[in-house]
Amino acid sequence: MGTIASSGSATVTPRYSRLRRRLLLAVLALLLVVAAGAWYVLAPDGAESASEVAAAEARLPDVAPAGPVLAALSAQAPAPDAAVLAGELGPLLADRALGAGVEARVVDVVSGEVLFDQGSQTPSTPASTTKLLTAFAALTALGPDTTLATTVVTGAAPGEVVLVGGGDPTLSRTAPSLTYPGAPTVADLAAQVRAALPAGTEVSRVVVDGSLFEGPLTATGWGPGDAPSTYAAPVTAAAVDGARVRPGEAPRSGRPGTDAGTALAVALGVPDATVALGEAPPGAQTLGTVRSAPVSRLVEQALSQSDNLLTESLARHVALARDLPATFDGAGAAVTGVLAGAGLDVTGVTLSDASGLSAGDRVPVAVLTGLLAGAADGTLPGASALLSGLPVAGYDGTLFDRGDEDPATAPGAVRAKTGTLLGVHGLAGTVVTADGRLLAFAVVADSAPADRTAAEAALDDVAAALAACGCR
Repeated sequence: MGTIASSGSATVTPRYSRLRRRLLLAVLALLLVVAAGAWYVLAPDGAESASEVAAAEARLPDVAPAGPVLAALSAQAPAPDAAVLAGELGPLLADRALGAGVEARVVDVVSGEVLFDQGSQTPSTPASTTKLLTAFAALTALGPDTTLATTVVTGAAPGEVVLVGGGDPTLSRTAPSLTYPGAPTVADLAAQVRAALPAGTEVSRVVVDGSLFEGPLTATGWGPGDAPSTYAAPVTAAAVDGARVRPGEAPRSGRPGTDAGTALAVALGVPDATVALGEAPPGAQTLGTVRSAPVSRLVEQALSQSDNLLTESLARHVALARDLPATFDGAGAAVTGVLAGAGLDVTGVTLSDASGLSAGDRVPVAVLTGLLAGAADGTLPGASALLSGLPVAGYDGTLFDRGDEDPATAPGAVRAKTGTLLGVHGLAGTVVTADGRLLAFAVVADSAPADRTAAEAALDDVAAALAACGCR
């Protein structure tokens, strides 16, 4: 996994470019063969009709049955030797770019054997690798097929409607969403409302009910510039486009609920309607409902893009499912409780939030690898979206520009969740070795110097070493 520094625009590695060109040439060649076999003869004037063609002469080439696109890994692939692996990783983890506090663990998924351990039981600041814990909790407590509802009901006065936030920040002002594929749209919701309202009703006021979530809008350990920012927003039950100021762009809003109400007013054709925060009256009539993509898809989106607001929203739903307050504290307790209930050792786990943005979070890397290995070997059922949501090195998500340039390493060999705070850099995921053995790994450096590029490059070197390892 060659070292590529982060940048603001997507890059495609030479290996992926070559692979894409080869695939396109292969498809083109097949099309030419098919076209050559299906020749058509137009009749001259006065002869047979031009609509009569020699289609009967067409003959498709014989094609062998297609093999699987992703072949299963062999359980017989040799595992790395722990002593040899330690010799490979030791110098890399001592890189000055990672600082003195580096915790790491590597686990062989098939056998469960710990192949490498460096302070893995020590609680460290996990940054966004925390999202792995929340993702698993959401899949387990809510179920992968569950969807989140956003509803509009009648208000307390004529001409008033109430947008009831259901904790789905993916609700989109555009159709389709520019950020969350499969997201519900405000346009759909507004169309239902218009159809349900009595003819001639003029909407003059939109109330936004965000009472599903409680407590502070930001977490302990968040900095004053974290919400709003380009990566986070106040956590509210009503939001549109992940609380983005404009769909598809980075800056987040400091008033997600009001923005959602304004978006509904615009979609209803009453952009000048009053928008206010409040609560729905008891027994209000439902005028429209839209639902999110399934939780499994939301988890994938949260992990791949390291979406803080989406992750925090899912954690609040986990809290509600466990009869805990939908607050930062309730969500942290709920996520930890789900992990413990699944048999994971949560000793040392402390969560001030569910996304890892808080500097007060603590998670041993042993918990991260235990979670990843359990999802990969099936001992933690229903957690497949945890793995499919991991960014793929050099391809997508937060690893799109940290790619695999080594010709000896297979594309997609490294899939991992990134984690970055000031002085904190982490990488946790799965890697397929050069011999085809699947490993789960986690590395967190929470005392790193203030050089993000160098620290990420050092972590990339660790992942590359694992991917290229025969280590026997």
